[in-house]
Amino acid sequence: MPKALLGIIGGSGVYDLPGLEDVREETVRTPWGEPSDALRFGRIGATEAVFVPRHGRGHRLSPSGINYRANIDALKRVGVTDVISVSACGSFREELPPGLFVAVDQFVDRTFGRQSSFFGNGCVAHVSMAHPVAPLLQHRIIAAAHAEKIDIVKGGTYVCMEGPQFSSRAESLGYRAAGYHVIGMTGLPEAKLAREAEMSYATLAMVTDYDCWREDEAVVEVHNILEVVRSNADKASRLLARLMQDFPAEHQPCPIGSDRALDHALVTARDAWDPELVKKLDAILGRVLAKA
Repeated sequence: MPKALLGIIGGSGVYDLPGLEDVREETVRTPWGEPSDALRFGRIGATEAVFVPRHGRGHRLSPSGINYRANIDALKRVGVTDVISVSACGSFREELPPGLFVAVDQFVDRTFGRQSSFFGNGCVAHVSMAHPVAPLLQHRIIAAAHAEKIDIVKGGTYVCMEGPQFSSRAESLGYRAAGYHVIGMTGLPEAKLAREAEMSYATLAMVTDYDCWREDEAVVEVHNILEVVRSNADKASRLLARLMQDFPAEHQPCPIGSDRALDHALVTARDAWDPELVKKLDAILGRVLAKA
């Protein structure tokens, strides 16, 4: 089994990972452009991790302006096997109040202006997204929360909107009626790209508000969201630190095959591959090319 290397993507209000030791930074160049920021390497106990702030330090990047392909490629390129995405979200459920964490397990894609795949003409691939979250990684997030006595809910559907505007009330009521649990702006195409890169992926959703479906409550505003994010920052840091303390030294095979997603996904005949595209896919296709 390969060595486990944990990648952590920080969302709104989470621009650093406190507690890392032996910290170093590295600027990683990718064929897809520049990642959001330099990668920060460090460890907690014996577990090594790589941290990248999704919006960049200082929150420079809007949800639609993030280079998701570059972020995922950079993490893959340095050897990351498992990715935890921290994401601020609105809630569609009374029982999911601000301040609660949700370990979501499904996604609905409502984005429309983003590059959502590494593949394309000249090298076509169709990975399965039936189960977008790696169950072992989700289990470890929940176990770490319980160990730190942090309230967390297992399971839920995350609908990803394009943004950067928040929902209209009609949209919010529609998503609630559809049975979705939380809404955010960054979970996709991140989860799809992680699957194409054969990395186990899980989202830690931090509920910051009730979106705008509740008529008896003020509509969501950025300053209110950031107040909740700041109050949750310590809990998120404790949860991630505990998870790293208990993380296995070797990457364990994913029960749903997220780390082998390309085994049956590539449909373009090998002799028809576009060499320029395949060159850009050197990190993403690394395991497949090594087997050839």
